[in-house]
Amino acid sequence: MVLWWIGNAVLLFVVLPVVIALLNRVLAAVERIRAAADDILVGGVRLAGQLEPVPEALARTDRTIGEVAVGATRYAGSVAKLLG
Repeated sequence: MVLWWIGNAVLLFVVLPVVIALLNRVLAAVERIRAAADDILVGGVRLAGQLEPVPEALARTDRTIGEVAVGATRYAGSVAKLLG
């Protein structure tokens, strides 16, 4: 019976504080990860908001490239006639 009480005392005064200390460290790490995840989420939402006009800009770029290609073809044809 004495060994039972010694085991309980060791559990209460040695093992339990160690477990609590380790749990505290794990929870602190989890809180840091949560804060970093929240920052990433805020940045992602901000970035998504800034990407909304990109499809319109790409469409405008495609139209401009088409216009430049037509002009370049005309220019190349004229130069070919002058040189050839």
